[in-house]
Amino acid sequence: MAARSVIPFGPQHPVLPEPIHLDLVMEDERVVEAIPSIGFIHRGLEKLVEKKDFQEMAYVAERICGICSLGHGLGYCDAVEHIMDIEIPERAKFLRTIWSEMSRIHSHLLWLGLLADGFGFESLHMQSWRLREQVLDMFEESTGGRVIFSVMKVGGQRRDIPQDMLLRFRERFDRMEEELKVLSKTFLDDAAVQSRLKGIGVLTADQAEELGCTGPFLRASGVARDIRTTGYAAYGDVYVEPVISKVGDSYARCEVRIREIFQSFELIRNLIEKIPVGPVEVPVKGFPDGEYMTRIEQPRGEALYYVKANGKKFIERMRVRTPTFANLPGLVETLKGCELADVPILVLTIDPCISCTER
Repeated sequence: MAARSVIPFGPQHPVLPEPIHLDLVMEDERVVEAIPSIGFIHRGLEKLVEKKDFQEMAYVAERICGICSLGHGLGYCDAVEHIMDIEIPERAKFLRTIWSEMSRIHSHLLWLGLLADGFGFESLHMQSWRLREQVLDMFEESTGGRVIFSVMKVGGQRRDIPQDMLLRFRERFDRMEEELKVLSKTFLDDAAVQSRLKGIGVLTADQAEELGCTGPFLRASGVARDIRTTGYAAYGDVYVEPVISKVGDSYARCEVRIREIFQSFELIRNLIEKIPVGPVEVPVKGFPDGEYMTRIEQPRGEALYYVKANGKKFIERMRVRTPTFANLPGLVETLKGCELADVPILVLTIDPCISCTER
Protein backbone atom coordinates (compact mmCIF):
# COMPACT_ATOMS: atom_id res chain seq x y z
CA MET A 1 0.00 0.00 0.00
CA ALA A 2 1.27 3.46 -0.88
CA ALA A 3 2.33 5.74 1.93
CA ARG A 4 -0.43 8.04 3.12
CA SER A 5 -0.17 11.72 3.94
CA VAL A 6 -2.64 14.37 5.11
CA ILE A 7 -2.88 17.59 3.11
CA PRO A 8 -4.92 20.54 4.43
CA PHE A 9 -7.22 22.20 1.88
CA GLY A 10 -8.62 25.62 2.89
CA PRO A 11 -9.96 27.56 4.67
CA GLN A 12 -8.03 30.09 2.59
CA HIS A 13 -7.77 28.89 -0.99
CA PRO A 14 -7.97 30.83 -4.29
CA VAL A 15 -10.95 28.79 -5.52
CA LEU A 16 -13.03 29.05 -2.33
CA PRO A 17 -15.57 31.89 -2.11
CA GLU A 18 -16.02 31.07 1.59
CA PRO A 19 -13.92 29.28 4.22
CA ILE A 20 -14.22 25.51 4.45
CA HIS A 21 -11.37 23.31 5.64
CA LEU A 22 -10.78 19.76 4.44
CA ASP A 23 -8.17 17.34 5.69
CA LEU A 24 -7.37 15.26 2.62
CA VAL A 25 -5.91 11.83 3.28
CA MET A 26 -3.76 11.13 0.21
CA GLU A 27 -2.04 8.20 -1.45
CA ASP A 28 0.29 9.93 -3.89
CA GLU A 29 -2.05 12.21 -5.91
CA ARG A 30 -5.24 10.30 -5.07
CA VAL A 31 -7.65 11.30 -2.30
CA VAL A 32 -8.51 8.35 -0.04
CA GLU A 33 -10.65 10.24 2.46
CA ALA A 34 -11.79 13.83 3.08
CA ILE A 35 -12.60 15.10 6.57
CA PRO A 36 -14.50 18.43 6.56
CA SER A 37 -14.14 21.06 9.26
CA ILE A 38 -16.43 24.09 9.47
CA GLY A 39 -16.94 26.76 12.11
CA PHE A 40 -14.83 29.70 10.96
CA ILE A 41 -17.64 32.26 10.50
CA HIS A 42 -20.35 31.37 13.03
CA ARG A 43 -22.32 34.56 13.76
CA GLY A 44 -25.06 33.41 16.14
CA LEU A 45 -27.92 34.77 14.03
CA GLU A 46 -30.48 32.32 15.44
CA LYS A 47 -29.73 33.64 18.95
CA LEU A 48 -30.99 37.08 17.89
CA VAL A 49 -34.61 35.92 18.30
CA GLU A 50 -34.10 37.02 21.92
CA LYS A 51 -33.43 40.63 20.89
CA LYS A 52 -35.36 41.20 17.64
CA ASP A 53 -39.14 40.95 17.52
CA PHE A 54 -40.85 38.59 15.09
CA GLN A 55 -41.17 41.24 12.35
CA GLU A 56 -37.58 42.44 12.72
CA MET A 57 -36.33 38.85 12.48
CA ALA A 58 -37.25 38.88 8.78
CA TYR A 59 -34.34 41.29 8.28
CA VAL A 60 -32.03 39.02 10.29
CA ALA A 61 -33.11 35.92 8.35
CA GLU A 62 -32.12 37.60 5.07
CA ARG A 63 -28.64 38.16 6.46
CA ILE A 64 -28.01 34.44 6.85
CA CYS A 65 -26.59 34.58 3.31
CA GLY A 66 -25.94 37.33 0.79
CA ILE A 67 -26.69 35.15 -2.24
CA CYS A 68 -29.81 33.34 -0.95
CA SER A 69 -31.00 36.32 1.13
CA LEU A 70 -34.46 36.60 -0.42
CA GLY A 71 -35.21 32.90 0.07
CA HIS A 72 -34.20 33.00 3.74
CA GLY A 73 -36.59 35.90 4.34
CA LEU A 74 -39.33 34.05 2.45
CA GLY A 75 -38.88 30.83 4.44
CA TYR A 76 -38.96 32.61 7.79
CA CYS A 77 -42.00 34.75 6.93
CA ASP A 78 -43.88 31.75 5.53
CA ALA A 79 -43.36 29.81 8.77
CA VAL A 80 -44.59 32.69 10.96
CA GLU A 81 -47.57 33.29 8.65
CA HIS A 82 -48.62 29.66 9.05
CA ILE A 83 -48.37 29.97 12.85
CA MET A 84 -50.52 33.14 12.81
CA ASP A 85 -52.91 31.73 10.19
CA ILE A 86 -52.24 34.68 7.86
CA GLU A 87 -53.24 34.39 4.20
CA ILE A 88 -51.17 36.87 2.21
CA PRO A 89 -52.59 38.49 -0.98
CA GLU A 90 -52.22 36.64 -4.28
CA ARG A 91 -50.13 39.42 -5.77
CA ALA A 92 -47.68 39.14 -2.87
CA LYS A 93 -47.32 35.39 -3.58
CA PHE A 94 -46.52 36.11 -7.23
CA LEU A 95 -43.98 38.80 -6.29
CA ARG A 96 -42.25 36.40 -3.91
CA THR A 97 -42.06 33.80 -6.67
CA ILE A 98 -40.75 36.23 -9.31
CA TRP A 99 -38.03 37.47 -6.97
CA SER A 100 -37.23 33.87 -6.00
CA GLU A 101 -36.65 32.92 -9.63
CA MET A 102 -34.54 36.04 -10.15
CA SER A 103 -32.48 34.89 -7.16
CA ARG A 104 -32.05 31.46 -8.77
CA ILE A 105 -30.80 33.08 -12.00
CA HIS A 106 -28.26 35.32 -10.31
CA SER A 107 -27.09 32.54 -7.96
CA HIS A 108 -26.54 30.05 -10.79
CA LEU A 109 -24.74 32.67 -12.91
CA LEU A 110 -22.51 33.46 -9.92
CA TRP A 111 -21.76 29.73 -9.61
CA LEU A 112 -20.99 29.38 -13.32
CA GLY A 113 -18.48 32.22 -13.02
CA LEU A 114 -16.84 30.64 -9.97
CA LEU A 115 -16.66 27.28 -11.76
CA ALA A 116 -14.98 28.87 -14.78
CA ASP A 117 -12.54 30.63 -12.46
CA GLY A 118 -11.90 27.29 -10.73
CA PHE A 119 -10.46 25.73 -13.87
CA GLY A 120 -8.76 28.93 -15.07
CA PHE A 121 -11.17 30.10 -17.80
CA GLU A 122 -11.12 33.79 -16.84
CA SER A 123 -13.00 35.20 -19.84
CA LEU A 124 -15.84 32.72 -19.24
CA HIS A 125 -15.84 33.74 -15.58
CA MET A 126 -16.18 37.44 -16.47
CA GLN A 127 -18.89 36.83 -19.08
CA SER A 128 -20.97 34.87 -16.55
CA TRP A 129 -20.69 37.64 -13.99
CA ARG A 130 -21.40 40.33 -16.59
CA LEU A 131 -24.70 38.56 -17.31
CA ARG A 132 -25.42 38.28 -13.58
CA GLU A 133 -25.01 42.03 -13.14
CA GLN A 134 -28.11 42.55 -15.27
CA VAL A 135 -30.20 40.59 -12.75
CA LEU A 136 -28.73 42.59 -9.86
CA ASP A 137 -29.64 45.80 -11.72
CA MET A 138 -33.25 44.60 -11.88
CA PHE A 139 -33.18 43.71 -8.19
CA GLU A 140 -31.88 47.19 -7.40
CA GLU A 141 -34.61 48.79 -9.49
CA SER A 142 -37.41 46.75 -7.92
CA THR A 143 -36.24 46.42 -4.28
CA GLY A 144 -33.58 49.08 -3.75
CA GLY A 145 -30.92 46.48 -2.90
CA ARG A 146 -28.42 44.32 -4.74
CA VAL A 147 -27.50 41.89 -1.95
CA ILE A 148 -30.00 42.34 0.90
CA PHE A 149 -33.45 43.26 -0.40
CA SER A 150 -35.61 43.75 2.73
CA VAL A 151 -38.91 43.33 0.87
CA MET A 152 -40.16 40.33 2.85
CA LYS A 153 -42.39 40.86 5.87
CA VAL A 154 -44.82 38.76 7.87
CA GLY A 155 -48.10 39.50 6.10
CA GLY A 156 -46.82 40.11 2.57
CA GLN A 157 -44.37 42.42 0.83
CA ARG A 158 -42.96 45.82 1.69
CA ARG A 159 -42.81 46.77 -1.99
CA ASP A 160 -44.75 46.18 -5.17
CA ILE A 161 -43.38 45.97 -8.72
CA PRO A 162 -45.34 48.22 -11.11
CA GLN A 163 -46.73 46.52 -14.20
CA ASP A 164 -44.63 48.60 -16.61
CA MET A 165 -41.48 47.57 -14.73
CA LEU A 166 -42.48 43.90 -14.95
CA LEU A 167 -42.89 44.24 -18.72
CA ARG A 168 -39.44 45.88 -18.99
CA PHE A 169 -37.99 43.04 -16.95
CA ARG A 170 -39.55 40.48 -19.29
CA GLU A 171 -37.88 42.12 -22.29
CA ARG A 172 -34.53 42.17 -20.49
CA PHE A 173 -34.84 38.51 -19.57
CA ASP A 174 -35.58 37.70 -23.22
CA ARG A 175 -32.29 39.37 -24.21
CA MET A 176 -30.44 37.65 -21.37
CA GLU A 177 -31.75 34.29 -22.55
CA GLU A 178 -30.20 34.82 -25.97
CA GLU A 179 -26.87 35.79 -24.40
CA LEU A 180 -26.96 32.72 -22.14
CA LYS A 181 -27.48 30.46 -25.15
CA VAL A 182 -24.11 31.63 -26.49
CA LEU A 183 -22.43 31.34 -23.08
CA SER A 184 -23.82 27.87 -22.37
CA LYS A 185 -22.28 26.48 -25.58
CA THR A 186 -18.84 27.07 -24.11
CA PHE A 187 -19.73 25.46 -20.78
CA LEU A 188 -21.33 22.41 -22.38
CA ASP A 189 -19.45 21.93 -25.67
CA ASP A 190 -15.89 23.16 -25.11
CA ALA A 191 -13.42 20.26 -25.00
CA ALA A 192 -11.22 21.93 -22.37
CA VAL A 193 -14.20 22.42 -20.05
CA GLN A 194 -15.41 18.86 -20.60
CA SER A 195 -11.99 17.49 -19.74
CA ARG A 196 -12.26 19.06 -16.27
CA LEU A 197 -15.87 18.03 -15.60
CA LYS A 198 -16.89 14.82 -17.38
CA GLY A 199 -16.58 11.65 -15.32
CA ILE A 200 -15.30 13.58 -12.28
CA GLY A 201 -16.94 13.05 -8.90
CA VAL A 202 -19.70 10.66 -9.96
CA LEU A 203 -22.50 10.26 -7.41
CA THR A 204 -25.22 7.69 -8.12
CA ALA A 205 -28.92 8.30 -7.45
CA ASP A 206 -28.90 5.78 -4.58
CA GLN A 207 -25.87 7.43 -2.99
CA ALA A 208 -27.37 10.91 -3.37
CA GLU A 209 -30.62 9.86 -1.71
CA GLU A 210 -28.94 7.86 1.04
CA LEU A 211 -26.65 10.77 1.92
CA GLY A 212 -29.54 13.26 1.98
CA CYS A 213 -28.33 15.46 -0.87
CA THR A 214 -30.53 18.20 -2.25
CA GLY A 215 -30.91 20.74 -5.04
CA PRO A 216 -29.05 20.57 -8.37
CA PHE A 217 -26.46 18.34 -6.67
CA LEU A 218 -29.21 15.75 -6.10
CA ARG A 219 -31.05 16.26 -9.40
CA ALA A 220 -27.82 15.85 -11.39
CA SER A 221 -27.76 12.26 -10.11
CA GLY A 222 -31.21 11.56 -11.55
CA VAL A 223 -33.47 12.17 -8.54
CA ALA A 224 -36.45 14.35 -9.57
CA ARG A 225 -37.04 16.17 -6.29
CA ASP A 226 -37.77 19.90 -6.29
CA ILE A 227 -39.73 21.50 -3.44
CA ARG A 228 -41.16 24.09 -5.85
CA THR A 229 -43.47 21.31 -7.10
CA THR A 230 -45.31 21.44 -3.72
CA GLY A 231 -46.83 24.73 -4.87
CA TYR A 232 -45.76 27.14 -2.09
CA ALA A 233 -45.98 30.89 -2.83
CA ALA A 234 -47.27 31.08 -6.45
CA TYR A 235 -45.54 27.94 -7.72
CA GLY A 236 -48.92 26.22 -7.74
CA ASP A 237 -50.00 28.60 -10.53
CA VAL A 238 -47.18 27.64 -12.90
CA TYR A 239 -45.80 24.27 -14.00
CA VAL A 240 -42.42 23.33 -12.52
CA GLU A 241 -40.75 20.18 -13.79
CA PRO A 242 -37.59 19.13 -11.91
CA VAL A 243 -34.52 19.48 -14.13
CA ILE A 244 -32.49 16.27 -13.91
CA SER A 245 -29.54 14.46 -15.42
CA LYS A 246 -28.80 10.79 -14.87
CA VAL A 247 -25.02 10.96 -15.20
CA GLY A 248 -24.20 12.31 -11.73
CA ASP A 249 -20.79 13.82 -12.52
CA SER A 250 -19.51 17.40 -12.34
CA TYR A 251 -20.56 18.04 -15.95
CA ALA A 252 -24.13 16.98 -15.11
CA ARG A 253 -24.24 19.43 -12.19
CA CYS A 254 -23.16 22.21 -14.52
CA GLU A 255 -25.72 21.20 -17.15
CA VAL A 256 -28.58 21.03 -14.62
CA ARG A 257 -27.88 24.53 -13.34
CA ILE A 258 -27.72 25.98 -16.85
CA ARG A 259 -31.02 24.33 -17.78
CA GLU A 260 -32.55 25.65 -14.54
CA ILE A 261 -31.67 29.21 -15.57
CA PHE A 262 -33.55 28.76 -18.84
CA GLN A 263 -36.44 27.27 -16.86
CA SER A 264 -36.45 30.32 -14.56
CA PHE A 265 -36.71 32.65 -17.57
CA GLU A 266 -39.82 30.76 -18.69
CA LEU A 267 -41.33 30.70 -15.19
CA ILE A 268 -40.87 34.46 -14.80
CA ARG A 269 -42.58 35.06 -18.15
CA ASN A 270 -45.54 32.93 -17.04
CA LEU A 271 -45.72 34.65 -13.65
CA ILE A 272 -45.68 38.14 -15.19
CA GLU A 273 -48.46 37.10 -17.55
CA LYS A 274 -50.64 35.71 -14.72
CA ILE A 275 -49.89 38.12 -11.85
CA PRO A 276 -53.15 39.52 -10.41
CA VAL A 277 -53.74 43.12 -9.39
CA GLY A 278 -54.40 44.02 -5.77
CA PRO A 279 -52.67 44.71 -2.45
CA VAL A 280 -49.31 43.22 -1.51
CA GLU A 281 -49.77 42.97 2.27
CA VAL A 282 -52.40 42.41 4.95
CA PRO A 283 -52.54 43.84 8.50
CA VAL A 284 -50.83 41.70 11.14
CA LYS A 285 -52.43 41.74 14.58
CA GLY A 286 -51.19 40.07 17.73
CA PHE A 287 -48.17 37.84 18.22
CA PRO A 288 -47.38 34.34 16.92
CA ASP A 289 -48.17 31.41 19.21
CA GLY A 290 -47.28 27.88 18.12
CA GLU A 291 -44.68 26.17 15.98
CA TYR A 292 -44.27 25.39 12.30
CA MET A 293 -41.67 24.05 9.88
CA THR A 294 -41.72 25.10 6.24
CA ARG A 295 -39.67 23.90 3.26
CA ILE A 296 -38.63 25.99 0.28
CA GLU A 297 -36.35 25.41 -2.70
CA GLN A 298 -33.34 27.70 -2.56
CA PRO A 299 -31.03 27.94 -5.62
CA ARG A 300 -28.68 25.52 -3.84
CA GLY A 301 -31.44 23.13 -2.79
CA GLU A 302 -34.08 22.44 -0.15
CA ALA A 303 -33.98 24.59 2.98
CA LEU A 304 -35.95 23.99 6.18
CA TYR A 305 -37.19 26.76 8.50
CA TYR A 306 -38.49 25.93 11.96
CA VAL A 307 -40.09 28.63 14.11
CA LYS A 308 -41.43 28.20 17.65
CA ALA A 309 -43.37 31.06 19.24
CA ASN A 310 -45.09 31.51 22.61
CA GLY A 311 -47.52 34.39 22.06
CA LYS A 312 -44.99 37.09 22.85
CA LYS A 313 -43.27 39.79 20.83
CA PHE A 314 -40.09 37.74 20.59
CA ILE A 315 -40.27 34.24 19.12
CA GLU A 316 -38.78 31.45 21.21
CA ARG A 317 -36.71 29.59 18.62
CA MET A 318 -35.75 29.78 14.96
CA ARG A 319 -33.82 26.95 13.32
CA VAL A 320 -32.61 26.77 9.74
CA ARG A 321 -31.23 23.75 7.89
CA THR A 322 -29.48 24.90 4.75
CA PRO A 323 -28.72 23.03 1.48
CA THR A 324 -24.94 23.13 1.92
CA PHE A 325 -25.24 21.36 5.29
CA ALA A 326 -27.26 18.61 3.57
CA ASN A 327 -24.80 18.33 0.68
CA LEU A 328 -21.56 18.03 2.69
CA PRO A 329 -21.85 14.21 3.09
CA GLY A 330 -22.31 13.92 -0.69
CA LEU A 331 -19.26 16.11 -1.26
CA VAL A 332 -17.14 13.87 0.99
CA GLU A 333 -18.30 10.84 -1.02
CA THR A 334 -17.42 12.41 -4.40
CA LEU A 335 -13.95 13.32 -3.14
CA LYS A 336 -13.03 9.70 -2.40
CA GLY A 337 -10.79 8.42 -5.17
CA CYS A 338 -10.44 11.71 -7.04
CA GLU A 339 -7.16 13.36 -8.01
CA LEU A 340 -5.86 16.25 -5.89
CA ALA A 341 -6.20 18.63 -8.85
CA ASP A 342 -9.96 17.89 -9.01
CA VAL A 343 -10.67 18.75 -5.37
CA PRO A 344 -11.34 22.49 -5.96
CA ILE A 345 -13.80 21.73 -8.78
CA LEU A 346 -15.64 19.10 -6.75
CA VAL A 347 -15.97 21.44 -3.77
CA LEU A 348 -17.50 24.03 -6.09
CA THR A 349 -19.96 21.59 -7.66
CA ILE A 350 -22.09 21.52 -4.48
CA ASP A 351 -22.22 25.36 -4.68
CA PRO A 352 -21.04 25.69 -1.06
CA CYS A 353 -22.41 28.46 1.13
CA ILE A 354 -20.60 28.24 4.43
CA SER A 355 -22.14 31.41 5.91
CA CYS A 356 -25.56 29.75 5.36
CA THR A 357 -24.35 26.55 6.99
CA GLU A 358 -22.85 28.16 10.09
CA ARG A 359 -25.06 31.25 10.53
